[in-house]
Amino acid sequence: MKEKHVILAARLISLIFTPFYLPLVGMAILFVFSYLSMLEWGYKATVLLAVYFFTVLLPTLLIRLYRRTQGWNLIELGRRERRMVPYIISIVCYFTCYYVMSRQHVPFVIGVVLLAALSIQIICAIINVWWKISTHSAAIGGIAGALVAFSFKFSFNPVWWLCLVFVIGGLVGSARMILRQHTLSQVVAGFCVGFISALHLIMRI
Repeated sequence: MKEKHVILAARLISLIFTPFYLPLVGMAILFVFSYLSMLEWGYKATVLLAVYFFTVLLPTLLIRLYRRTQGWNLIELGRRERRMVPYIISIVCYFTCYYVMSRQHVPFVIGVVLLAALSIQIICAIINVWWKISTHSAAIGGIAGALVAFSFKFSFNPVWWLCLVFVIGGLVGSARMILRQHTLSQVVAGFCVGFISALHLIMRI
């Protein structure tokens, strides 16, 4: 495979598995494996659409707008000192989503997923002040941590799902290193932060 194809594949993987999908995947896990599977499809669709708007669509559009006003490309935005504003945008969007969900009295377990995603964003933002950490890997780690925690809470076997998550995590981590956005230590640290944060917070329900 030619080098340009490898780089193109890495960019595609980074784009598809954006960190913003963490809450959405967490909700999907709940709606499949927990008692929330008994809820009406209309209600579940409404919740997923609201989560998608606040945690994927809105931060993506705002960060893209910020990047264009600064005249930066994605690589330039990836520099450690330029990542703080995107972090703040995503944190505000995640908090807004949590606030809206709380006002609508959604089940507490859904709010916990949002809190886990929010905590991962905040921790990564704090670490980024001194050291660049991979939020892509942190999101994958968060999904793995949520799977393990929910498997204990709702008694299901997460092995095959974890295998899939680890494969995706390897692809995402490799893509970030191929694009020279992160080192191996930054990718591993991101995964560990996401895994431990989600596992700890959800297990405390």
